[in-house]
Amino acid sequence: MDDVPEPHNGWTFLTNHARVLAAIADNQSARVRDIAARCRLTERAVQKIIADLEQAGYLSHRRQGRGNSYQIDPAKVLRHPAEADQGLTVASLLALLVQDESHRVGPLSDHTHASG
Repeated sequence: MDDVPEPHNGWTFLTNHARVLAAIADNQSARVRDIAARCRLTERAVQKIIADLEQAGYLSHRRQGRGNSYQIDPAKVLRHPAEADQGLTVASLLALLVQDESHRVGPLSDHTHASG
């Protein structure tokens, strides 16, 4: 398998789940292969992460031809108690992570500016 990315050593700011979610937010019809390449993960790891996100209700998909079209629930509250206690949502996370606003899920741009 030539396409296995080099592993990353050391700590990072983002989890692989956040990276996959951001990649899907950028392109809701991205192939697992493309998500894996962008996130520097194996396809198998991306499939597992997508399954985790779907099982928890953060993500759903529907078949579209030979591929999938993903739908993110932007109102879903983040899992960690530090974020959940503040009511932070997937939309607030993606507002920080997604780079191309034209492909954002829902009204994420409303959450990008702090008030005050």
